[in-house]
Amino acid sequence: MPEPIVADFPWLSLCILFPIAGSLLVPFIPDEGEGKQVRWYALAIALITFLISIGAYLKGYDPSIEGLQLSERVSWLPELGLAWAVGADGLSMPLILLTSFITALAVLAAWPVSFKPKLFFFLILAMDGGQIAVFAVQDMLLFFLAWELELLPVYLLLAIWGGKKRQYAATKFIIYTAGSSLFILIAGLAMGFFGGGSPNFEFTHLANQNFGTGFQLLCYAGLLIAFGVKLPIVPLHTWLPDAHGEATAPVHMLLAGILLKMGGYALLRFNAQLLPDAHAQFAPLLIVLGVVNIIYAALTSFAQRNLKRKIAYSSISHMGFVLIGIGSFSSLGTSGAMLQMISHGLIGASLFFLVGATYDRTHTLQLNEMGGVGQKMRIMFALWTVCSLASLALPGMSGFVSELMVFAGFVTDDVYTLPFRIVIASLAAVGVILTPIYLLSMLREIFFGKENVELITKRELVDAEPREIYIIASLLVPIIGIGLYPRIMTETYSMSIDGLVGRDILAIERMTSDSNKILGNKKLLLPSQSTPKLNIYTSNRNL
Repeated sequence: MPEPIVADFPWLSLCILFPIAGSLLVPFIPDEGEGKQVRWYALAIALITFLISIGAYLKGYDPSIEGLQLSERVSWLPELGLAWAVGADGLSMPLILLTSFITALAVLAAWPVSFKPKLFFFLILAMDGGQIAVFAVQDMLLFFLAWELELLPVYLLLAIWGGKKRQYAATKFIIYTAGSSLFILIAGLAMGFFGGGSPNFEFTHLANQNFGTGFQLLCYAGLLIAFGVKLPIVPLHTWLPDAHGEATAPVHMLLAGILLKMGGYALLRFNAQLLPDAHAQFAPLLIVLGVVNIIYAALTSFAQRNLKRKIAYSSISHMGFVLIGIGSFSSLGTSGAMLQMISHGLIGASLFFLVGATYDRTHTLQLNEMGGVGQKMRIMFALWTVCSLASLALPGMSGFVSELMVFAGFVTDDVYTLPFRIVIASLAAVGVILTPIYLLSMLREIFFGKENVELITKRELVDAEPREIYIIASLLVPIIGIGLYPRIMTETYSMSIDGLVGRDILAIERMTSDSNKILGNKKLLLPSQSTPKLNIYTSNRNL
């Protein structure tokens, strides 16, 4: 890997530590108990953090460089090989920006919170720094600590401010995510101590280690379980509908907009980048799991009558495209996976915010109890419609571009045989067809279904407020901007994606050379070379 470029200013450390330090001051904010002062303070801290992340991108990040930038390193516990090592490349910089952006909007979405507001905003700000740390740290043990510390605020936000089954949902969340995190610790220790000598857990060191194939396969399997829970991958997904079913609107936004992206990022960073030989063998499984995600979650979402659970399963379905993109060996497909994470972060946050706003008015999540509210909430209906169209990948929206890139990248990837590509693309297309069916039928039931007389006559159905319109508009600007001009985002990570894919293709070349499966004495070359690529997974190989 290229040598890291040292930062001339600690941008990333400031992004991580500023909101955490700000959260520690929350108890000292004078407040009358309803959160009127502390929410302004939290919003200021979140906005400043967002501005710091923008400053890091504009002042210290160069999209034309493949390797690590904004690098900072301070030896922390040298006896254990632990260092404060942070940095950003194309895999992490877009997600750092996404995290700070979504968190600032989540604070604004939490404006009505009046129950224990200081604790609520303390947890939100602490989450902001912890989630940025997950994407910015460049040390395996430090990554594990950031991954674990980020779980506690989510647990408390679910357990204290959730719905009727909040304790069950929070407990299930912590069991799934904390339990699976043990695989990160085990794999990290094994990789850091590999080869003997002083332990070193930094990514740049691990990327240059000559891990054996068997060792890589074991680490890859463990990490796939850990990150598969967070993505989530079916059948490790069951915590997510329960968590979303009990969460409040701002917590929804953080779960859908940021938390799920941690799993996709980690698969790219560790499984695909640091363990390329194992990735070459696991990639077909990722693609099959991605198709299962798309179809199973889309069908399950279609059957849901609870609004929150319907959107939650929709999120699981959309993350299936991320798996297919990561499993492809083309720059276009992998770039599509990265864009899909960013796109879904924006779209998922918008939909779940609208779910919360609608529940605040109707006090129900059952679709058959919401009918006929379209006449009284016309602006809300318009916001729902635009965000749903973005989710079903309408051309001109970011979801269309990202899913198209994944499809095009996979079907043109000569590493896989033509029959395999046709079958996978056909099955994934089923999910694409189901998505508009369940989303549009959902809109019809909420706003123009059979009228619920009691709901319409006895409850004051206030239309969208300026704060709510502003939040949705802030999310729609990048959704439409990326949809119309995707290069504004893809150019920020294209060089890093090219380097990652090139590394994985070289791993395939080694694998096929070692197993004597080179067909016609042709070599597999990098995408930039004009020689035809080799079909590795031939028709006589079991997938």
